[in-house]
Amino acid sequence: MNNKYVRYLWFVLVVCLTACGGQQYDVMPEEGLVKDYSSEPYTVGVGDVIKVEVWGNDKLSLQVPVRPDGKISMSLVGDVLAAGKTAEGLSQHITELLLNYIKNPQVTVIIANPSSADFQHRVRVTGAVRSPQSIPYRKGMTVMDIVLLAGGLNEFAKGDEAKLYRRVDGKVKVYSVNLDDILRSGRLETNYPLVPSDIVTIPERSF
Repeated sequence: MNNKYVRYLWFVLVVCLTACGGQQYDVMPEEGLVKDYSSEPYTVGVGDVIKVEVWGNDKLSLQVPVRPDGKISMSLVGDVLAAGKTAEGLSQHITELLLNYIKNPQVTVIIANPSSADFQHRVRVTGAVRSPQSIPYRKGMTVMDIVLLAGGLNEFAKGDEAKLYRRVDGKVKVYSVNLDDILRSGRLETNYPLVPSDIVTIPERSF
């Protein structure tokens, strides 16, 4: 099981556990923080094709896909964990490994084909909607957009108790969303802009 899938399962588990307990909701940051978040450096994922160039040493330079275990193989240093690192971070890591064999290695890493980007950038809506969705993130998407793409709320939804779950600095933050206000009254105070990996959940009424 690859590391990216494990991290996603962990995130979903935290979301579920948080939803079951008494949660103090976070205050949504200003829109500017969302823009900063959306420009975070890309991290290497399983299936990405990366190009490693070692200046002056063509035998060490290579272009390979990241294996399901998140690693690549290089001459001299063997297996190198690539998944979860930025291109710059992976370059520094390989440089440190090569120092044991080469004097002053100069390493450049380029992500030639970011095939895992679709998974990293997905946003999801679950719970009391007509068609739960996991879709690629698009800049400018809002809570209302993803709920409408899911066919809207079903007849059992508690739209005023919806929640937005977001990973921020390694922690899950929960924001209260009032979908009844958004969809029925045109009040958009909680129609928050989305960022990659956001999850919107809508609970059902208990009978």
